[in-house]
This record gives sequence, structure tokens and C-alpha cells, in this order.
Amino acid sequence: MSRRDATLLWAPAAWVGGCWQASVLLAADAAGRWTSIEAGCSVPPAATTLPGPVLPGLVNAHSHAFQRAFAGRAERRDRAHDDFWSWRERMYALALGITPELLRSIATALYRELLAGGYTHVCEFHYLHHAEDGARYADALAMSRALADAAATAGIGLTLLPVLYERAGFAQPALRREQRRFAAGVADVLAMRDGIRAWHAPLVDAGVAIHSLRAASPASMRALVDALGHGRGPIHIHAAEQSAEVDDCLAATGARPIEWLAREFALDARWQLVHATHATADEIAAVAAGGAGVVLCPSTEANLGDGVPDLPRWLAAGVPLSIGSDSQVCRSAAQELRWLEYAQRLVRARRNVAADPAHFDGSTGARLFEACLAGGAAAAGFARWGFVAGARADLLVLDTAAPGLAGAALQDTLDTWIFATDTIALAQTWVAGRRVR
Repeated sequence: MSRRDATLLWAPAAWVGGCWQASVLLAADAAGRWTSIEAGCSVPPAATTLPGPVLPGLVNAHSHAFQRAFAGRAERRDRAHDDFWSWRERMYALALGITPELLRSIATALYRELLAGGYTHVCEFHYLHHAEDGARYADALAMSRALADAAATAGIGLTLLPVLYERAGFAQPALRREQRRFAAGVADVLAMRDGIRAWHAPLVDAGVAIHSLRAASPASMRALVDALGHGRGPIHIHAAEQSAEVDDCLAATGARPIEWLAREFALDARWQLVHATHATADEIAAVAAGGAGVVLCPSTEANLGDGVPDLPRWLAAGVPLSIGSDSQVCRSAAQELRWLEYAQRLVRARRNVAADPAHFDGSTGARLFEACLAGGAAAAGFARWGFVAGARADLLVLDTAAPGLAGAALQDTLDTWIFATDTIALAQTWVAGRRVR
């Protein structure tokens, strides 16, 4: 494609190939894919000049959109002990009142917040399927359509992950009454995935998810994975989020959750282990050996008291990492990355835990951003992502006048965006070659 036929964007600087490059011309085709990224270019007459340095958009690899309506509403304690499990009971009560119309409204507002916060694509771990009484909607994809409509209205990309969810726990073979809207077996999950893909909706795709080892039987998990074969699309699963979950899994199976998964399945690059908070060195090595990724949700893990993952070991093992907003108590990618590092500093009494002096000039922000840029692509099922030809033409324009960024040297911009900004610091957000905010 010639430059006359392309959408041309010129940036004073862009984060390309893991470093800042100056005077960058970015060309996108009519399908919203990058065709070329060139540094050291003057501004051609046909180009749109962007008002600041640009970053690739990030993937939000784990979202429960409906929980945006619950954020901030569980910060009171009315009993002697409060933890993830008591939070979950309150969340269930909220979930019972979400209609498709309400979900569309909640998700639209959320997705606009995510776009302002640095995400240009979101992976919805979607298990809120049925009517309030547990009955099937006439349109089995009614709730999925609400999410897809919301994404289209906001302008964000979406990977829907219908969830296998069939029991309340290892020793509870059926769902509890308050979980009635979540029920989905293997055939349901596959039908939803195929139905979503059949829409051929712009910027929307589908994979699958398994809620957790406690919520799906081994037989159903194997049936789902066998049905997937070597087909495309990610496979997400909550794993080892809570220490109680690890204890229950040990009692039921004789193995820890990630240990069991690695033993029973070939954890290839499609697999995304969400949270993976309580993972041993051997489990991390097993995940790395298969090429699977982990999705960390630092603000939610802090909010729920889950614990702190062994980030240095995950990084050292080369496991693909991504981040997610999960329960929506935080909708900023920069703050999510900040929480990821700060939790490590608090438990280890060290600074710049994620940094590697041999890479990115020792920058903590750069290492985390690059890791999550690559890991997010795998979590969403993309072969290409970022500022590379063939990837979707998404970008973030930093607001260099924003508090924290104002006056920062270019080489410090990623670190200042992540560690020194408290308000929205993006001037523009583009998705598929189109400005959406």
C-alpha cells in the first residue's frame, strides 16, 4: 500500500522495539492494521500530527465488567473476619440483579474508562449468562451481545471468554442457588464461542475459559480441551488465587492447582493462568516449560487480600505476563503496573524489584510495560501486537502537560507515567486506526 492510500500518523516519539525512537511515521491500512512504522521521518503533508509521545495500547487480560457496579461497595466489615470469600457472597448478590440492558450500560461506561486508562483491548472472563432466576434467555448470547454492544459503542477491542462453570466446589457437585446465572457446561461454552465468532463483529473475537479447578470437574475440563484440539483462541482459568483454594485442591486431588494443571494438560501458549498468586518454584518452572502465560491483577489481588505473587521468579523464568482490571477497583493500566511493583517492594523491602540492569537501561517501568505488552497479546489470542506491521493500529498519546509527566525527559517517560501520575495522563487513544477518545 502506498502512503497516499494509508492513514498516516506522525509522532514526535514512539516506543518501538523496546525503546524510544524520534520522529516516527505510523501507517495503517483501511482494515486498521499497521503497514509500516518508520523512525527519523519528517512530517508528510497527509499525516496527522499527534500531540505527544506514543505508546502501543495494552491488553486488559482479565475483566468482569459487571463488577464495575460493585467497586467501592464492599469496603465495610460487619463481622469478625472479612476476606475473599465474604466479598464473594456480596458480589453474588449484585450479580443476581444485572439485566442485559444494565450490563450494556455498566460495560459501556467501564470500557470508556479503560480506554482513558491505557487499555485498547479487553478480555472478558464472562460467566454471567442467564436470567435472574437462572432460566435461559431466548437468545443464549443475550449477555454476550450486551458486552459486544458496549465495546462497539466505546470503541475498544474485545475477546469474550465464555466460562465453563458447573459446581460450587471440589466436594459440591452442583452450583449453589446464588450461582444459578453462571451455569455452563462444555457444549454451552463451545456453542457460545462459535456463536460469538459467527457474528464477525469488528474488533470482537472469542476464546474459552474455565472458572477454576473447584468450579469444573476434571472430566468436563478434559472434554472441553479435547474439543478445542489445536484450534486457535486463548484458554483462561483462575488458578491458585487464594491459599484456601490451594488447600482444598490438595485435599481433593493430592496436588496444588498449578501442579495439577501442568500434570494433566499440555499448558501451551493458549493457556492463561489468572492470578497464580500462590505458585511454587516448581510450578513456575512447569508453566514456563509449556509456554503458558499468567495474568496478574495487582489492584484486585490487593483489594481482596489474595497475597503477592513471586514476580521476580515469573520474570526470570520468561513466562509471558499480562495484567487485568478484574473487579474494576482500578481502571488504569499505569496504576496496575505500579501496584505490581509496589507490592514487591513492600514484601521484600527493596526498590526496583522488577528492573533488570541489563535491559531497558535498568528501567522498572519499561521492563513491566514490555512484558505486559507481549503477554497481553497472547492472552487475547493475537499473533502480533504493538508497533509492528500487521498488528492492529492501536496507540496511546501521552499528555506531556499532565501532572507527573510535565517536564519529564523522554527516557524517563514510561517510569513517570507509571510511578508519578495520579490522574489520566493520556491525550488521545486510537483503536484500529481510529481515534476513540
